[in-house]
Amino acid sequence: MTDRNFAREAAEKRVKELKGYYSHIAIFVIVNGMLLLLKLGVLTSFLPEAFPKESYYYDWINGNILIWGVILLVHTLLILRHKLSFFKNWEKRQIQKYMDEGKDHVDKYK
Repeated sequence: MTDRNFAREAAEKRVKELKGYYSHIAIFVIVNGMLLLLKLGVLTSFLPEAFPKESYYYDWINGNILIWGVILLVHTLLILRHKLSFFKNWEKRQIQKYMDEGKDHVDKYK
């Protein structure tokens, strides 16, 4: 496999990941937006007559938004894992800095 093919496959995989992430965000906003409107009573006129309309019946929606929000946050961190290389680079720079300081310290006493 050539480097060009490898780069293309990696790019296609990245685009597929981003597409899935954007779909996740869209579904999160649509579903939880509808549930929130239902809880606030905006959509109660569209519910069947026998369906409960009391607001306390929809208290589970808060938990749903919270749990799904945490899952979306984890998905965001997975998507941004390439951008979070700052910490790796910082660690390498610090190691190099202290190695250079140690070398200067040793050279001073030669």
